[in-house]
Amino acid sequence: MKSGYVAIIGRPNVGKSTLMNQLIGQKIAITANKPQTTRNRIRTVYTDRRGQIVFLDTPGIHKAETKLGTYMVDAALKTIPEADVVLLIVEPTPRIGRGEQAVIDLLKPLEKPVILVVNKIDRVDPDTVRETSEAYQALMHFDTVLKVSALHNSGVSSILDVLFSRFKEGPMFFDEDTVTDQPMRQIVAEIVREKALRLLKEEIPHGIAVVVDSMKQRKSGIWDIEATITTERESHKGIIIGKQGQMLKEIGREARIDSEKMLEAKVNLKLWVKVRENWKDNDLWLKNFGLYPEDK
Repeated sequence: MKSGYVAIIGRPNVGKSTLMNQLIGQKIAITANKPQTTRNRIRTVYTDRRGQIVFLDTPGIHKAETKLGTYMVDAALKTIPEADVVLLIVEPTPRIGRGEQAVIDLLKPLEKPVILVVNKIDRVDPDTVRETSEAYQALMHFDTVLKVSALHNSGVSSILDVLFSRFKEGPMFFDEDTVTDQPMRQIVAEIVREKALRLLKEEIPHGIAVVVDSMKQRKSGIWDIEATITTERESHKGIIIGKQGQMLKEIGREARIDSEKMLEAKVNLKLWVKVRENWKDNDLWLKNFGLYPEDK
């Protein structure tokens, strides 16, 4: 049996969470076509006859402008030393900006395999994919270069093959049935936030947080869940609720469907909306929302 930890690193919106979900064969991390969707480090587990891989999905590395942003970047950077192998996920564009260069500079000194994964190859022509690969390889040495489309699950299995070939023999870190160490409450809260990300206007999603206030299962098997969506502005509260409550109902409806799939049971979901001004820069609220460095 082989085993190891793998950090999934990259800039915002390059498809890290979509790739991780495909690698483990289940949706654990939320996805949305907006940057900075992932806020916490998410640990998932893939196990087969060859051994076990623990994936560490991280927030996108970006220039932080709030305490929340600082926490997100710190969560990503602290993951790198824990990993046996690093996957650097990039989009297929030969133009490497300052942000991408900063990530490269962080990875250069590592004395561990760094694998370049060019994602979203379905969106461009083969020449662009080749030029992207060459541009990154000119900046640092990579253990290998893989080209995939996480969205269409193309080339993803090759990542597993390469990772197992790089691991040494080792113990199972989790039971073979374990897929994630995320608490169910956290997964449900993230499901609600994902639906809000997809349905709300562009300026609102990054100003919201979701907390599951209560989660109880009846004898009949039905789950009663109450969750609160917190936003920064009173004007945003009205948008989240919508005319006659229609937006909040739609967020709840979509979140309930995904929650039922995850819990494999009927769900009675109730949502509330509260305003906490500037919560992204408030230490107390960041801690209450579970968005705070572990050493603080």
